[in-house]
Amino acid sequence: MSEPTAAAAGAAADVSADGRVVAPALVRRLAAFLYESVLLFGVLFTLNLVYFGFTHQSDPYLTHAPLMGLSFLVLGAYFIYFWTHGGQTLAQKTWHLRVVTDQGQPLPPRRALMRYVASWVWVLPPFVLIVALGLPRSRGLYFGAPLAWIVVYAASSLLHPRRQFWHDALCGTAIANKQPTAPLPQ
Repeated sequence: MSEPTAAAAGAAADVSADGRVVAPALVRRLAAFLYESVLLFGVLFTLNLVYFGFTHQSDPYLTHAPLMGLSFLVLGAYFIYFWTHGGQTLAQKTWHLRVVTDQGQPLPPRRALMRYVASWVWVLPPFVLIVALGLPRSRGLYFGAPLAWIVVYAASSLLHPRRQFWHDALCGTAIANKQPTAPLPQ
């Protein structure tokens, strides 16, 4: 990375000695994750209303696969759009976080797509394990196992040299600090 590029990246984010982005505090990233979950609940709730309104289905099991596929596409469009247009989702703007390449550059669409697909590691492994082991379907298991996995996965970022999540390391992306450009009025 050239000196001006490293300086520009350092102005927007904390960088390591090799010029790569170091993650903000885990608690802050998890707060943004929780806030993002609340926002996405609204997005998916609206999608379900529209979907069931158009399909006139009263039994969700009849349309489970198409709805899951549509949800995957809508969430993908949401994340990829915001990550490639400013690097911040609504929750990330609130918590002053930004998704960038591990060199501190804006995220190109292909890398945003890779990050979106890889980020499903946050929720899919416990569900795959539940199905693979043939465990009984219960609300406690379907809520508790993913929650426990999210805590373990998030804590595992502390083992990464730059404290990034592992899907970010895999995709060459990073979550960085993004402080407001102008001070707030007093």
